[in-house]
Amino acid sequence: MDIAAPHDPAELHDPAGLLAPDARLERMATGAAWSEGPLWMPDERVLRWSDIHGDRILEVDEDGQMGEHRTGVEFTNGRALGLGGVVQCSHGRRAIELEVDGEVTVLVDRFEGARFNSPNDLAVHPDGSVWFTDPPYGIEKPEEGHPGEEEYGGRFVFRWRADDGIRAVVTDMARPNGIAFSPDLATLYVTDSAGDDETAEANTIRAYRLEGEGAATRAVDGRRVFAMDAGTPDGIAVDAEGRIWSSSADGVHVVTPAGERVAHIPVPETVANLCFGDDGWLWIAATSSVYRIRTATRGA
Repeated sequence: MDIAAPHDPAELHDPAGLLAPDARLERMATGAAWSEGPLWMPDERVLRWSDIHGDRILEVDEDGQMGEHRTGVEFTNGRALGLGGVVQCSHGRRAIELEVDGEVTVLVDRFEGARFNSPNDLAVHPDGSVWFTDPPYGIEKPEEGHPGEEEYGGRFVFRWRADDGIRAVVTDMARPNGIAFSPDLATLYVTDSAGDDETAEANTIRAYRLEGEGAATRAVDGRRVFAMDAGTPDGIAVDAEGRIWSSSADGVHVVTPAGERVAHIPVPETVANLCFGDDGWLWIAATSSVYRIRTATRGA
């Protein structure tokens, strides 16, 4: 573990006071090829994350001790606690999986008989449903999966629950990527990591109003969009007050539900994803490393 730039708290843009007074960015682990899918494991007191290009799952504890959780994992990506274990996306299997005590089970891998593209990130709803994004990175990039075709002809956001089955809930995005719920579960946030040549809403975070309950829940009216100025937004996290903490090329940006930018945390590597841990810690997966910084808030 070491202190990483910025060393001086003055370099942190935090006019709203969202970071702890003594906040410092700490590099907790390094040596990955592409860090993604961070998840704080409160019982084990470790951060679990994916080195996608290395096809392995890594862990690091609060003292900076790093180890391999599993290898040959079929290019896992985003993950969350739920359903009695860790629910995770698999680029290689083109599936949503559940890992319990090291045993992995495929929960769902098809929509209307066609295989998914490569599930990327997910959020578990309190009703037990899994909401996940499905861009094509794992079938486009050999280092992130296996070559393949887009079988169902889209790049959707899906909702799955064991007793309800699979349903497309967002179908109007070019490359849906990061995903998170607002604290009141009334809004679904999804990042679009498409390039400028693919859509006019490239590099944005879109907000969808959720209507209905259970299997009848619908994501509607995704016209509310937050633009990102510094590279592609990938993974996102939402804090208890509803602010969106987004990855970007130059660190972490914090945006209110009204679209106001209220903080920027510079990070010396491109940030792919992030999550809240205990005691206000924000954990950041960035290219080859994992960082953390103490905030004055907590995860939603």
